[in-house]
Amino acid sequence: MKIYFHLNIEGFSNAYLIVNPEEKSALIIDPGKVTIKMIEQIEQEKYTLDAVLITHNHASHTMGLNTLQKIYTPKIYAADYEVAKNDTVVLKGDGIIKAAGLNVSYMSVPGHTADSMVYKIGLCLFTGDVLLAGQAGNTTSNYAKRTLITNIESKILSQHENTVIMPGHGPPSTIGAEKQFNLDLAQF
Repeated sequence: MKIYFHLNIEGFSNAYLIVNPEEKSALIIDPGKVTIKMIEQIEQEKYTLDAVLITHNHASHTMGLNTLQKIYTPKIYAADYEVAKNDTVVLKGDGIIKAAGLNVSYMSVPGHTADSMVYKIGLCLFTGDVLLAGQAGNTTSNYAKRTLITNIESKILSQHENTVIMPGHGPPSTIGAEKQFNLDLAQF
């Protein structure tokens, strides 16, 4: 497995292209913007775009989806039907899917949004806006913040300390670093 990072400068959001060289297939997490570089990486290596995983239905994480659907025919996984209507495979709760020949665990982690999903591939957690380096995601109320923190503690911080966090915005982190330095998690 290889992970390629792409920054959407308009929304300052992260998109991730994950490729499985053995299977010659790929998946994209949160296509905020589809860039020429992203398409070139898929096309030059002759990868099949097998899936698109959406962490939550905010435009800065989904704007490139229409472009991808015009070029490819990936399965689209999200917790919100509105992401791609009838083309959406709606995920609920926690479970495992197979995409690009990889086992992808998914976890429902509401709080930032009701449809927030976190995906785990190998030792990488793609957290969207649930957990960023040094902070928990934004919420609209104290109740939502408590819900988010509770879910982060039970579902994310329970992972191995060396697990890498690939957030929807900002730099990567690790479970160990978040346990030690994340002040949002220490407040509750």
